[in-house]
Amino acid sequence: MKTLLFAANWKMHHAPAAAREYLGVFLAAYAPLPNRHVWFFPPAVSLVAVVDGTRGRRDIQTGVQNIHWESRGAFTGEISAAMAHDAGARATLVGHSERRHLFGETDDQAARKTRAALDAGLTPVLCVGEQLVEREAGNTIAVVERQLAPLAAWPPEDVRRVVIAYEPVWAIGTGRNATPQDAAQVHAAIRSWFTARHLSGDDLRVLYGGSVNRDNIAALIAQPEINGVLVGGASLDPAGWSEIAGTRV
Repeated sequence: MKTLLFAANWKMHHAPAAAREYLGVFLAAYAPLPNRHVWFFPPAVSLVAVVDGTRGRRDIQTGVQNIHWESRGAFTGEISAAMAHDAGARATLVGHSERRHLFGETDDQAARKTRAALDAGLTPVLCVGEQLVEREAGNTIAVVERQLAPLAAWPPEDVRRVVIAYEPVWAIGTGRNATPQDAAQVHAAIRSWFTARHLSGDDLRVLYGGSVNRDNIAALIAQPEINGVLVGGASLDPAGWSEIAGTRV
C-alpha cells in the first residue's frame, strides 16, 4: 500500500477563530488511516491555531503557504523558514502558481526558498506546472523541467526531502482538471527527470493539484504515479475535506 499525502491549501481563508471551528468539525469526522497523512497550509495568522488544534494527531502536519529565502532582514511582510519552524510549521508551499503568476515569483526565487526550507528543517512542497497556452503548444514537460532545473545540482539526500506538486495552472480554481491519465503522464515524466540525474525518482513524492474534488479524487489517487493531492477550494469545507481525505483507493 502506497503512502498518500492530502494537502489542504486554505489560501486567504479561515482566520484563527474560523480555523479552530473548522478543526472541531474535521477532527470529529476524520479518523487516522494507515499510510495516509493530512497537511494543512493555513494563512500565516492561523498557523498557531492549527498547530495547537491538531496537537496529538501524528497523521496531521501544519505548514505555511510562503517563506522568504533569507533568514532575517528588512523584508516587511515576509517570514523566514526558521520563524515558521519555530511557530510550529513543518512544511511550506513553494512556487505555487499564484505566487508565480500574481506576485512574480521566479524559478530562481522558488529554488532559493526550497533551499531555505530544507536548511530550516521544513519540508518544501515545490509546485510546478504549465499555463494553458504552454499546454496547447505542447510545452508542458519543457516548462516543468525548467522549473525543476535548479534541483539538478543538489545532493540526492536533499532532493529526497522535497515534495513536488504538479499543478497545471489552467486547472486551478477553474473547474477544469487534467484527466487522471494526463496527470499520471506528467508525474511519470517528473520522476524520469529526477532518475536521469541520479536523484531517486522512484522515492520522490509527487502530488497533483488542480480542481480536485469528491468526484475525481478516487480516480486520481488510484494512479500509481500519484502520491496524493494538493487541494485548494475543496479543502475549505471541513466535512467535504474529511470525505476527500478519507477516500479509499
